[in-house]
Amino acid sequence: MLLKLKRNMNNWLVISLLLSIFGFLKELRPSEPFIFEFLIGEWKNLTETQVNQEVYPVGTYSYLAQLIIVFLITDLCRYKPLIILLGITGIVVWAMLLWTNSLLETQILEVFYGTFAACEVAYFTYIYAKVDKEYYQQVTSHTRAAILAGRATSGILAQSLISFKVMNYRELNYITFSAMIAATIWSLFLPPVKKTIYFHKDSSQKSFLEKNKSAYKLMWTHFVKGYSNKYNIKWSVWWALATCGFIQVQVYMQPLWTAIVNDQSQQIYNGAVEAILTVLGFLGALLAGVMKVDWKTRGELALTCCSLLQGFIMLISSQTPYVYVSYICYIVFGGLYHLTITIASSEIAKNIEEDSYGLIFGINTFIALVCQTILTLVVVTGTIGFALDIRKQYFVYGIFHVALAFVYIIIGLANWLSSKRDYRRASTVVPPPTRTIITY
Repeated sequence: MLLKLKRNMNNWLVISLLLSIFGFLKELRPSEPFIFEFLIGEWKNLTETQVNQEVYPVGTYSYLAQLIIVFLITDLCRYKPLIILLGITGIVVWAMLLWTNSLLETQILEVFYGTFAACEVAYFTYIYAKVDKEYYQQVTSHTRAAILAGRATSGILAQSLISFKVMNYRELNYITFSAMIAATIWSLFLPPVKKTIYFHKDSSQKSFLEKNKSAYKLMWTHFVKGYSNKYNIKWSVWWALATCGFIQVQVYMQPLWTAIVNDQSQQIYNGAVEAILTVLGFLGALLAGVMKVDWKTRGELALTCCSLLQGFIMLISSQTPYVYVSYICYIVFGGLYHLTITIASSEIAKNIEEDSYGLIFGINTFIALVCQTILTLVVVTGTIGFALDIRKQYFVYGIFHVALAFVYIIIGLANWLSSKRDYRRASTVVPPPTRTIITY
């Protein structure tokens, strides 16, 4: 028995190590903090308008469309093939960044980037299918730390190489391209998944049709249990809308900084800012884990304050003529997001089945991307929406977060009034008369 326990412990540690190294390699992308400068630079020769309105939106739409497919087939394909596909599409994306030039080719690479982003679902849910439940928390923390380490390293490396003029924006892509190749090779060593949560739950001799029916029935059961709880819905709605806002701000932040600086000769610190945000996000996640707060009674207040602060920060960022102010705004905005999203994720996880983590958070991510697509169509593109300039876009993102705060003010007031009503009703109930029993 002791030998078996030791073997299981060694297995999960090996899997955690393999997955963490893959996570670090896939996040080692020093070209990303300066990708906008690269796209509008001499190498691609695209205009700011083309990148904002014709390139970035393709990635958003592609991510949404492919997430649906990947989400449905991840469990069926047993995770590992899609993790390998993640690495392969990363190679394709950065190869096209390095060796293609036209607008059409850049739009095509955004489609592949959508595949790359969508396949991350397989990476984040692999651990729940491969590792025993008792090790979920440890492996989740390890893989999360590896991702943050990769992002922080990318930011520091990128800023150092650019500041000391060791590399230009294009040459940073060679490091990312190499990391994608290394990640793909490393993914081949991940152990295959034999039993999965839904489609390959057991090894019984059921027919393919029966297994599918059983899988979709279990999915529906997890879905109903996850979203029949009003408390879960409250946190999930905020999770989805806040994630939508954060992704949109993150995608278009570099164009805003470029518009504020408006001088290609001036030194920029995008890499340093991303590294600081990553470290702050990590500290925020740790803080969220040790905070002793009753979120059932103070949840709406926390979500309201966070969203309101984020909204005001984005409004300041949209108007400031100083790029350093915008840098600080972005860091504080991201820090608040990472702190509160960790709390929201924890509260949701407490109230759902352990096996349904991937399903529930996958659906929440899908809702976030639907909202982001609508926001992109209305704010960014000119075919359907208003094609606002970058500062006006960030004004809208600020209003978006302020509106989100007011929604949770209303929810909080409704819950408070409901609790007061229940208290008054309970206090006005006349207790039944007591009978005195006389004994002789």
